[in-house]
Amino acid sequence: MFSNNRSPSGYSNYGDSGPKPSSNEDTLKTEKIQIERKTFVFSLKENPRGRFLRITEDVSGRRDTIIIPAPGLIEFKKIVDEMVKVSSEAPEKPS
Repeated sequence: MFSNNRSPSGYSNYGDSGPKPSSNEDTLKTEKIQIERKTFVFSLKENPRGRFLRITEDVSGRRDTIIIPAPGLIEFKKIVDEMVKVSSEAPEKPS
């Protein structure tokens, strides 16, 4: 299902149209980390459709969010672990 509420750039205008409708979500756990100028909020939540991890990146008030359904968290972690391993093994290129 696609929303017809799009701006000329192709992005949804949903966030600009006022407050979000209330949802039936329970927060199970939230953690926040600051990395350089970015703040990341990890929230494990649950709603009638199931559990999910919401990761929100905030940079000077601009927010981007991804949601990973709980059944995909193990595979998601596997990929992140592999990226961390490669990043720590590969030397950084000079700036």
